Amino acid sequence: MSRLHPPKLSLAIVNDLAEIGRIAPIIEKFCAEHGLGEETAHAINLSLDELLTNTISYGFEDGGRHVIDIVVEAQGDRAVVTVKDDAAAFDPTEAGDPDLDADLDERPIGGLGIHIVRAMMDDIVYARVGGHNQLTLTKISVQEG
Repeated sequence: MSRLHPPKLSLAIVNDLAEIGRIAPIIEKFCAEHGLGEETAHAINLSLDELLTNTISYGFEDGGRHVIDIVVEAQGDRAVVTVKDDAAAFDPTEAGDPDLDADLDERPIGGLGIHIVRAMMDDIVYARVGGHNQLTLTKISVQEG
């Protein structure tokens, strides 16, 4: 790990869906610089896409501009991602599992994104701190070779 590339990446986006695509290449570069691998970058980006889409689409009821803070840290063989926002309180760790065996026409809308995040990440922790949602995702990197 080079000292030229600090093991912490801090990003701030506004609550606009167009912002989500902007962060993917930044996270890919960060993961590559810290030996976390493409699989880890993909898992983080897919998880953030799902979580940020939900937060931006449903979490802000006032129609105003809000900032969502994202921190990605390389901690040895793992990436730890923290997402903090002032959206309506929502704990994705308490969401029920979707019925994947039901016919598509019978499934309720929603729930698949959180299911995907659970499948992609090794650990998910939620806290409501000072009027903010704080979600911490951990992905253990699978080293190739």
